[in-house]
This record gives sequence, structure tokens and C-alpha cells, in this order.
Amino acid sequence: MALLCFAVLVFKFATVVADMDYGGVPLWINRLLGEPSVMSLRGRMDPAWFRANNPQACPQQCDCPIQWPTALYCDNKGLADIPDRLPDRTQYLFLQGNNISTLSSSFLANITDLRWLILDHNQLQSDKLDQVALQNQAQLCYLFANHNHLRSVPSALPAGLKQLRLAHNQISSISPGAFQNLHNLTQLLLQGNRLQTITEGELKGLVSLNLLDLSENLFSSVPRHLPPSVQQLYMSKNTLSGLDEDSFVRFLHLKYLRLSHCGLENSGIHLQVFNFSSLVELDLSYNKLTTIPIVPTTLQHLYLEANEIQEFNVTSFCREVGLLSYSRIKFLRLDGNKMSYHQLPSDWDFCLRVLESIYI
Repeated sequence: MALLCFAVLVFKFATVVADMDYGGVPLWINRLLGEPSVMSLRGRMDPAWFRANNPQACPQQCDCPIQWPTALYCDNKGLADIPDRLPDRTQYLFLQGNNISTLSSSFLANITDLRWLILDHNQLQSDKLDQVALQNQAQLCYLFANHNHLRSVPSALPAGLKQLRLAHNQISSISPGAFQNLHNLTQLLLQGNRLQTITEGELKGLVSLNLLDLSENLFSSVPRHLPPSVQQLYMSKNTLSGLDEDSFVRFLHLKYLRLSHCGLENSGIHLQVFNFSSLVELDLSYNKLTTIPIVPTTLQHLYLEANEIQEFNVTSFCREVGLLSYSRIKFLRLDGNKMSYHQLPSDWDFCLRVLESIYI
């Protein structure tokens, strides 16, 4: 009997959508899970064609593509309210680019399996947001409300959320207990708001948080009470007075740290603040640094462009140089400073021996 061997190749069909409308962080679309396109259908196909070829009910203000039967595209329609009587099959609801100011439980009453709710670029206001409307959506994983008029992070959020994007609102406070049940949340985007501090307990419950974006707020220092699980912390465009020795000591897995446009000076930065082994990428561009700060030998990407650095300090990268003691820096930007290639010391390449790109 002949032995037949079959080789099975499994392809993961995933699409990355890099769109600022979704908070500036790329959105992964998994085709194997049946996730629909997040791109607007406006202008791509005649809505009449959808209606003629889709036997299922569809609100007059929306488009219901037959290839994604659980998705409703009601974006950029000039809507003041969410359409009435949404089909109970709805799992992906796109409402971005409208004039919606109110979210009440009655609008979502028929829906029990909603997974994505996209409300970017509307007129949502905190005092017109019915908390129960969201809390009852037990299957909701993605909630996007970037570019609205929210003044606080909503409370009573559904426990199944994986991503919450509230960038570019007017948020100055976090409702008590807003995150206490969000054990599955991995991404929280709060950039472009008015937060000044985060007190103890406000982010309690975020045990799985991976990415936290607090850029473009009003912080004068790194908040002390952030989830230790964070691997990506973005705090660019805050006016930071300085960085203490323990500014990042609570982060056991921090890999990516962005601190550009923060007005940082060497005098306000503790010598060892960045010297922890988990760090892979550090962005200190567009600050007021005059010398290269001490970084861990495990660091791979360092951005220092547009500072006031005048010399290249090998000891910033390597405390000693040996067979196994060298910097893992692969990408280094020093352009826009007060130095040139001619100022590199003769032994710099012994320290940065795996360097792939350098800009001066």
C-alpha cells in the first residue's frame, strides 16, 4: 500500500489598516474570523446594488454588503442618531463620520452579539452617554470613539473589551471603577486629551494591558499608578519636568517607550532611568538633550534626532567592551544635533558592533 503524505499549508489572512481615524494605531483585520473591512464603502460600490443582491433587511441609512452579512456600514451619512431597528444579526457597526451626540440603550436594544462599535468623528458627549447601553454588550471587543467631545472615560464598560480607543476627546478624568472589570483589555488609547494625573486605583483591573497611549495630554511627570503589564508606553508631547530613577521601575516588561517632544533636559533625567533590560526601543527625539543618556546594552532602536547633543559618548551604550559585552543597537538616529561623523571616537564600532543604520 502506497503511503501518501499530504503537506498542508495554512495561511493567516490578516490585513493591517493604518488609519489615523482609528486612533493612530494600526488595526489588524483577521479574515479567517470573518472580520469585515473597516474601510468606508462610500464610493466603492453602488448602495442600490447591495440592496438588490442582499435578501436581508438593512436600515435605509446604511449599506449592508452581502459578503459581510454581520456588518452595517452607516458611516459618513450625516446621521444625528443611530438608525432605528438595527438587525439583530449585527456584529460590526460602523458609524464614524456622523453627527451623533447621544448613545442610549434603546438604539442597541435588538443587538446582543455586537463585537465592534466604531463611533469616531462624531459629537458624542459624556452626559448623553447611557452607560447601560454599553454594559449590556457582553460580546463587544472593540469600542472606538476617537475625535468626539467626551469629558471622562465612560464607566460600566463591557467586561469583554479588548481595545478601547478614546483619542482626541476632552477627557480630563476617569470615572471611578471604569476599568475594574476589563481584565481582557490590551490596548487603551487616550492621547490628545486633558489628563493631568492618574491616581491610584483609576486603572485598577487592567491586568492584560499591553499598549497605553497617553501622548498629547497635560502630564508634568510619568504617572505612578500605571498597570505593570504595559509593554508599550507612549507619552510624547507632554511637558515633563523630569524623569526620576523609579519613573519606570514598576514596568517589568516595558519594551517600547516614546518620550519625544517632552522638553526633556539632561539635568532632569536620572542617570539610570532607562537602564533596564526589557527595553527594546526608546524615542527621545525633539527634546533638549545635550548628551546621550545611559541606555541598556539590550536596546535595539534609539531615536535622538533634533536634540542639542554635541558629542558621542561610547559609555552611554557600553560600560565596558568585551567579547560578550557590547551594545545590541541596530538603528540609531542622531541627525539634527550639534555633531558630525568626524566626532565619532575611534572605538565606537567596537561597542556598536551589530549596528545596521546610523544617521548623524
